[in-house]
Order: sequence, then structure tokens, then C-alpha cells
Amino acid sequence: MYLTEPTSDNDQEPEDERLRLILLCCHPALALDTQVALTLRLVAGLTTEEIAAAYLIPVPTLAARITRAKKKIRRSAIPLSIPDQLATRLDAVLRVIYLVFNEGYLSRSARTEVHRVDLCDEAIRLTDIVAYVAEDHAETLGLAALLRFTHARRDARFSDDELVLLDRQDRSRWRLDEIQAANRLLHRAMKLMQPGATQTEAVIASYHANARTAGDTDWARITALYDQLLAMRPSPVVALNRAISIAMSDGPPAGLAALAEIDGLDDYHLFHAARGELEFRNGQTQQAHGSFARAHELAQNPAERTYLAARLTETNRPDA
Repeated sequence: MYLTEPTSDNDQEPEDERLRLILLCCHPALALDTQVALTLRLVAGLTTEEIAAAYLIPVPTLAARITRAKKKIRRSAIPLSIPDQLATRLDAVLRVIYLVFNEGYLSRSARTEVHRVDLCDEAIRLTDIVAYVAEDHAETLGLAALLRFTHARRDARFSDDELVLLDRQDRSRWRLDEIQAANRLLHRAMKLMQPGATQTEAVIASYHANARTAGDTDWARITALYDQLLAMRPSPVVALNRAISIAMSDGPPAGLAALAEIDGLDDYHLFHAARGELEFRNGQTQQAHGSFARAHELAQNPAERTYLAARLTETNRPDA
């Protein structure tokens, strides 16, 4: 069911209790990053370690932030209700849902399964509820599209608990009905003429999802979209994705040059994994081995660690 009125056993208003709790945690009296962290802990049930990994910050820092937020909510007696001015909390709510989905899409905790479909499904369900309550909100529709574009690939993303990269996935296993639903949602969002970063991410995802083969992907256009996204929401992770798209469009040397300009990702495993991949494709086998080793050291997800271990073996071969 896509963006229809949520149902209730007692025929009350479609005000989902979990959404109420999210809105409590996303009170504007709290800093935005604190709102997101608190909601992930109390509503999504993620561990402090998982949330800290998502934020790329130390666990003690995150734990102290959550503790302070709980105390502030108790002192302020913030009500558990959907506010009249829902728009004041939507940015935080959408960020929370996105991070819940990301944790399900590729868990950062080695204690859980590599892919938690339950969290992905819950994130999509919550997005539908928000889209119903906040009617014609372009960024919410953009998130609904983005999550479906991404979730549609779930059956092709793993092989024997090893990660399968996008360009090597069996696209016949992608869920076409979900891609088509995402296309419709993105079209609705774009018609509202309210540009936003989440919609831009959804457009990028649409280029991947609608390409018949990996070779059909319009990497030049994706790079241009990442330029737009960096202007809207600057972050080193967006810059990393842009560097990868540059490499796919213009070759590994151009991608490595773009990676060299990024600061703040020394402890982020995907930065080192991407650099290792580009170094390997550029014939820099020894450097690639070092980058994959650092990525393997930092990675927590079992599927990613298995993939990186295989890349380490490959770059260590005499004929690599």
C-alpha cells in the first residue's frame, strides 16, 4: 500500500504512536543532531554504538548527548502529541527515518544480520504516515521515492553473505513494481516545485534504478546532481559519493584527485574502500592493498568485511 490513509484497529485518527514518539524526540527545543540521535535510540531501538557509527562520532560523546536530551524532555514536560505546526519538526523526522532505513539497509553492528529488512520496511511505513499527515510536502515525497528506489535492489545486494556492488548486481532481481512506485512519487514531488536535498538524492537514485545495465548509467549527469547536492547539503560523505561518480565518468585518476580534496573521513571505512577500489583500477596495487586493509579494520558489517577481505586477497596476488 503506497501513501494511503494509515489504518487503525480502533478507527481513530491516523496518528501512529511511533510517529508521536518521534515528534516528541524531535522537539525544536533540542538541537537537530540531538533530536535525531534520541529518536534513533528510543524509537528505532538502535544501540548507542550503531548511532555513533552513523554520525562518525565517539560513543561517549553520543551517550552524553542522549542523556542530556532525556533530562531536558522531562524538565520541559514536552507533550506526546502531533503539533499543529508539524513543519517545524519535519526536517528532523525525515533525517531520523532516513537513518533508520540506512541502519536496516546495511547494519553497522556485527551482532545483527547484514541486512535488516524490518527496519527498512518500518522506515518506509513511517514515511508514508508522515506524507499522509503532512500532505503535499515535497521532501517527504522525495524520501518516500528514495527509500523505495534503494529498497527495490535488496534481493540482488548479497551473495552468500558477501556484498555485491551496484555495477555487479543482477538487475533482473530488482523489484520493478517498487521502482515504478518510486518514479511516481518522485514525479509528484517534482511537480510541487519545492526543490530540496532529499529530492535531489532521489533523482540520483532514479538514474541508477532506471538504468537497464550498469553501462547505461549517466554518470556525468549524476556528478552534476552531486554538485547540486553539495551546494544544498555540504558534507564529506556527499563529496565522497561525488568523487566516485567522477571516477565512473572520467576515470580513476580524476576520482582519486577528488578524493584527495576530502577532509574528515579518516575513520570512515567507505572512504578507504573507495580509494582502494580506484587505486586498484588505476594499477596502484600496493596502495590499494593498504587502503582495503584500513577499510577492513574500520568496517563492522559482516558482508562488508567479507567483501573487503576478498579484495585484500586479490590485491595481494603476485599477478594482481
